Amino acid sequence: MADSKDFKAVPLEEELSQLERDLKFYPSTTADPQLLTVAQIEDFNRDGFLRGIRIFDDQEVIANREYFDRLLEQVIAAGGNSYSISTAHMKYGTVYDLLTHPRIVAHVKDLLGDNVIAWGSHFFCKMPHDGKAVSWHQDASYWPLSPSKAVTVWLAIDDADPENANMRFIAGSHHYGHMTYRPSGSHEDNVLNQTIDNPEQYGAPVDDTLKAGEISIHSDLLLHGSEANQSDRRRCGLTLRYCAADVRAGMDWNAKGVIVAGSDPSGHWLNPPRPKND
Repeated sequence: MADSKDFKAVPLEEELSQLERDLKFYPSTTADPQLLTVAQIEDFNRDGFLRGIRIFDDQEVIANREYFDRLLEQVIAAGGNSYSISTAHMKYGTVYDLLTHPRIVAHVKDLLGDNVIAWGSHFFCKMPHDGKAVSWHQDASYWPLSPSKAVTVWLAIDDADPENANMRFIAGSHHYGHMTYRPSGSHEDNVLNQTIDNPEQYGAPVDDTLKAGEISIHSDLLLHGSEANQSDRRRCGLTLRYCAADVRAGMDWNAKGVIVAGSDPSGHWLNPPRPKND
């Protein structure tokens, strides 16, 4: 797991504390969205997330799952685990294709504006009875990005529902800015290393129930997490990370940013090519 720069369990607090970051929510100002509706833009600005957006048909769902099954088998054989496939678009051409997929990018563009960067890709795969929870957290706590104009797309590889520990959101919590968290120890069986306690003080949890091939999109400031998967079913999702092109990345994270819409006039993001291996 330690080989992933965008994997949230990597301890980055000391380096992040030295960066000046603007961590307040910037609402979408898109007035003429191409795929989303104006009502969905309003919902995102109010709640901090959208869910249940169909991207892939049944045949594409099968192809995505079969690809991940093969990839997971290879990673485990090499000594990794179901959480260690991270910064995957820099290593695997098929993941790069998913990160830059026109149907996904078009939805993100409706939220972030004309110039969009895709910089992160990480499989969060909860095996049956794996016993690990993803504690309540904000993505922005782990990322050296500023200002806070970033979203995560969660692509369901498998169906995700309460039985197999779907992700949960606290609607509207992105309006509270950067929250206080505590370190999370290994004894807590937490995939991450931060925990925000008493999340209900910010609102009621909402299940991000998805069918395979659907996505949800959430703000980097939205409070979210998931329980341990105690079921007999796997729950795999591919997180795809995007930001507006005027966002600045510290700690050399700009090296993994791909221009997926518009342009990057500043040249800050290095726009790496598609990997050849798969």
